[in-house]
Amino acid sequence: MNNKERSVALFKEGFCCSQAVFATYAEQWGLDRELFLKITDAFGGGIGGMASICGAVIAAIMAIGLKYGRTRPDDDEAKQKTRTLVKEFVKQFKDRNGSIECKQLLGVDISIPEGLALANKKGVFDSKCPKLIEDAVDILDGILAAR
Repeated sequence: MNNKERSVALFKEGFCCSQAVFATYAEQWGLDRELFLKITDAFGGGIGGMASICGAVIAAIMAIGLKYGRTRPDDDEAKQKTRTLVKEFVKQFKDRNGSIECKQLLGVDISIPEGLALANKKGVFDSKCPKLIEDAVDILDGILAAR
């Protein structure tokens, strides 16, 4: 199973978008899956269900930081590389999907009860989120492989 398939499978198991993306890489890198499931749970639904930045995007950005982020305050090279890769990721995701904002990506504001009810009624999470997860993982895989 490749990373896209694994991430979508985790989402279909019931994990949120951020968990589905990040847990795939945590497992791949030999990290504590449960810890990262807990950390990334807060980012689902566009940061705690506020329909802000897509959780799959946040998880991919976190993976970039985990792989390339600096561990010393004076490591400007790592800081610049990480920021460059994050900008590249966001650009590619926006090019594919038009936005990184959950409410724009889903076409409904899930941060309000009426919007969440409408999203559930229309099956928005099942119809749109798997593609967004696949796009995030596809872009992330490309970025990680090129470095």
